[in-house]
Parts: sequence; structure tokens; C-alpha cells
Amino acid sequence: MTLMKKFRHNLWTTEQGVLILMGVLVGVLGGYGAVGFRLLIDFLRTLAYGSDGDFLEVLAATPWWWLLAIPALGGLVVGPVIYFLAKEAKGHGVPEVMEAVNLRGGLIRKRVVVVKSLASAISIAVGGSVGREGPIVQIGSAIGSTVGQVLKVSAGRMRVLVGCGAAAGIAATFNAPVAGMMFAMEIILGDFAVATFSPIVLSAVMATAISRFYLGDFPAFVVPAYQLVSAWELLLYAGLGLASGAVGAIFSAVLYKTEDLVDAVRIPEYLKTPLAGLALGAMGLAFPWVLGVGYEGIELALHHQLAWWLMLIIVGAKILATSLTIAGGMSGGIFAPSLVIGAMLGGSMGGLAHELWPGMTAGPGAYAIVGMAAVVAGATHGPITAFLILFEMTGGYQIILPLMIGCTLATLVAQQINRDSIYTRKLSRRGIDIHAGKDMNLLRSLTVAQAMRSEVDSVPQDMTLGSFHDKVLTSKYASFPVVDSHGELVGILSHADYAGHTLEKELWDLVVVAELATTQVQTVTPHDTLDVALRKISSRDYATLPVVASQGSRRLLGVISHRDIISVYTRKLRKSGLGGGEST
Repeated sequence: MTLMKKFRHNLWTTEQGVLILMGVLVGVLGGYGAVGFRLLIDFLRTLAYGSDGDFLEVLAATPWWWLLAIPALGGLVVGPVIYFLAKEAKGHGVPEVMEAVNLRGGLIRKRVVVVKSLASAISIAVGGSVGREGPIVQIGSAIGSTVGQVLKVSAGRMRVLVGCGAAAGIAATFNAPVAGMMFAMEIILGDFAVATFSPIVLSAVMATAISRFYLGDFPAFVVPAYQLVSAWELLLYAGLGLASGAVGAIFSAVLYKTEDLVDAVRIPEYLKTPLAGLALGAMGLAFPWVLGVGYEGIELALHHQLAWWLMLIIVGAKILATSLTIAGGMSGGIFAPSLVIGAMLGGSMGGLAHELWPGMTAGPGAYAIVGMAAVVAGATHGPITAFLILFEMTGGYQIILPLMIGCTLATLVAQQINRDSIYTRKLSRRGIDIHAGKDMNLLRSLTVAQAMRSEVDSVPQDMTLGSFHDKVLTSKYASFPVVDSHGELVGILSHADYAGHTLEKELWDLVVVAELATTQVQTVTPHDTLDVALRKISSRDYATLPVVASQGSRRLLGVISHRDIISVYTRKLRKSGLGGGEST
């Protein structure tokens, strides 16, 4: 066998070779998906505002009433599209990808590619305060999952392909292949294994090559000249890192508090979106910098074209605008808003510092760059990704040290305030704890209804002790729910409850089971998770738990045991590929 034939044989037959080929395919599709998404946004923005040029200039030329109406009209379209077609397309998308990777073996519905693309493109085009990267990550991940589903790959391979799609999306969006690779491995997969590394790297490279071919090869931002004026300046960058960590945590808290407030409004979800768009348009009248992706505002901060106090105000306004956009039901990412918030925070602190100590500080633009990376690190708890993405987006080599200081300190501060990032916090609110591991999250994703036994060996409350004794001799169970004539739970009778009366045969026809049953019974409902059921069973070492219709109800629907839970858990664990026995 020649060397070339041996190479082709190994490529097609080895596990690593197959993953590499599939990673390249996902990278190509993800790259074209990112390019198509950008072009769709430009097209829809031209329809909405008459131009896809500099957004701040376009907004300045737009009548106030149209500026107020366009986000509301966009919300009128986006709300029903998401609500009726794919609810997982709502919001920033990355937590949904993380949930799919951790709990569903990487399975993402195919329709998400179309629905997320359309909903996010409209949201961004009409001025929603969101970014492109979240949708692109979800779109790329959905492409990777779709490829895996078509090729019928294992759950392990499916998760790698989802990571390839995420890496391709970030790489193509920001022209940053290394950052795309790191985002997928640090945030989405949490896996730095060599087998995972190779296909993700190639996927990011392919997507970047396609993006550069169609959109050009240049940094996302023009960075002003930078040099470290004084060693004391590193203390200011450290202070900026500390402040950025706090701001990142505040951003996360405000976002989900706004979601709670919006959820409390009792109108259909798809009607909340146009109302949120109307409120966003009103904010845009006073603060046009908060509308859209926000890169034009970043350029102003980098080149010190805004007063430091105005940039500080924009920090708060952008947090509110993004929270309103996402909580209101629009679709888009939080990465770009974090960049804007960071640029304004850094530019504000740098501008003030330069006024106070002009001889020992660099221009505000340098602080804006560090602030961008540091707020992203604080919000996402991904310091390596944040550092690399700003490094690649700006092409600035001289500012590496301040970037490292800012990102590290921001992450440490944010983690002290809340251990959950802006991504994992959304999952925690659903009861999914990424920190607990995939196996524990699987228990929390399964319900009692999936494991309970509906055929219950119950006994009527007026059954005599003698009849019950005969039943026990022929039954395989050690405890029995006691029910009344309507089938409602009265108590539970175990072997321990009646064992002391087995020799008192003179009482067998006089005593009924209701007199011996334990009436204070722990119960669960079909909607409870298996994690809840397991904790209740383990608390008193119960043999079984009765399953009732709802909290406060006594209508018996079935029973569940420790064995039932373990059986369903093991089956789902093997199916999802998390059990370690499945090849990736």
C-alpha cells in the first residue's frame, strides 16, 4: 500500500479521521451560514431604514416616529415566529446549545437553523440591542447537529459536531479562528481533549476562510496606537478589570430580573415583543448608541469621540436596552452588547484617568479595548476566549499584558459575585446545574412521569388484617398504598407497620388496614424531577413513593421506587452517550 493510499485509508476508517472530515464539512456550512446571516441582516436593515450603512448616521437621518415604530413592527413579526415555530430561538441562544450538549447528546431541532436566522436577523435589523454571535453560534451548532443526525452519528460525535458549528460561527463572525475554537472548547463543550481539538480547529479555519473570501480580511476595529506610558498604569488596568467583573455580573443580574418582570405580565408572549420593541425605540430616541449591534459606538469610544461621563451613562442604558430586547422576546446574542458595555466603561475610566494624569496614562482608546475584553470575561466567565477574541479582532499585539490583567481579574470578581455566568445562569434557573456534571443534570431533566409505574398494588382502607396478610404472602411488594372508595390516598402500609400483629390472629378479622397505615406520607407528582424523587426516597429509605396528581391532591396515579429511577436513568445515560461506554 502506497503512502497516499494508506493516508486515505486511515482518514476514512479511523475515528479521528472521520471526525476531521465531518468537522471540515460543518466548518464550510457554518461559514456560509455566517455569511448568509450577515447578508440577510443588511438586506432587512435596508428594508427597514433605507440603508445598511453606518447605523448611527442612518438613525440620525430617520424621522423620530419611524425610529419609534420600526422596533415595534419588528417585534410584531419576531414574537409569533418564535412562539409558534421554535421557542428555543428566543433570547441569546448559547444556553440552549449548552443544554443540548449536556443533556440531549447534542440534538438540536433542524428547524432552529431557519427560525433562529430569520428571528435574529429581523431583531438586529430593526435595532434590537443584541449581537450576531449568539444566533450564529446557535445556527452553526444546529448545522453541526443536523449533519450528525443525517449521518446518524453517536452522541459523542454529535457533541463534537455541535462544538464545530459553534467554533465556525464565532470564527466567521469575528474573523477570529483561534477565539472561535476556544469559545467552543471553553464555554460550549468544556472539553480540551485532543480528539475534540482537531475537528474544531479545522472547522474554525474553514469558516474563517469562507468569511474572509466574501467579507474581506481585516480587523473588526481600527485600534489607535498604544504604548504603556508608565508601569503605574497597570494598576489602572487592574482597577478596570475589577470594575468590569462587577459590571459583567450586574449585566447578568439585570437581564434575568427583567425577564422575571416581563414574564409576570399576563398577556400572550408574542404580544410582549412588539411592546418591548416600542419601549426600545423610545430609548433609542434619547440614546441612539444603544440600538443595533453597537460597533459604531465602539469606534467612537476607541477614538475618544464621546465624553467620559456620557460613556458612563451609555453603560447603564445599554444594559437596560439589551435586557429589554431579550426579555421582551427578541432574538440575538449578548456578546456584542458586552463589547459595547466594556468599551464604554473602559473609555469612561480611561478618559477620566487621562484628564487627571495626562502624563502617565495612555489614551482612552486603550482602556476601551481592555474594557471590552474584561466585561466579556466577567459576563461569560470565559477569560481565555475574551482575551483571544479581542486580540484577534483588533490585531493589537502591544496591549496583551493589560488584556490579560483585565480579563483575569474581571472573571475572578464576577465568579465571587455569582458562580454562574450569563449563559449558565439561564440554565440554573431551569434547574440545570452545569457545575454538577452531566449525569446529575440528566436526573434533573427527567420527570417522575417517565419512571413511575401506573399499575399500583394498592389496598382498600377497609381491608381486614387477615385478608392483608394473605395478600402479602402472594405479593412481590413490601409496602402498599392504602386508598379509600374513591381511589384517593389515605396512607401507606409497609411490612414494618403490620409485622407486630401477625401473631395476633384473633384480631385479623377485627382490625382494618387503615388503623395501621402511616398517614403522613411523602408523595411526588408526575411533573417532579427524578432528582426530587430520589432525594425524598433516600431521606427515609422508603421502598416506594406514591405518585399523586398534583401538590395537595390525594388522587393516586402510581408509585415510583429507587429501582424505577435507576432503571430509567441508566437507559437515558446510555442513550445520550454520557455513560462512558459509547465510542466518540
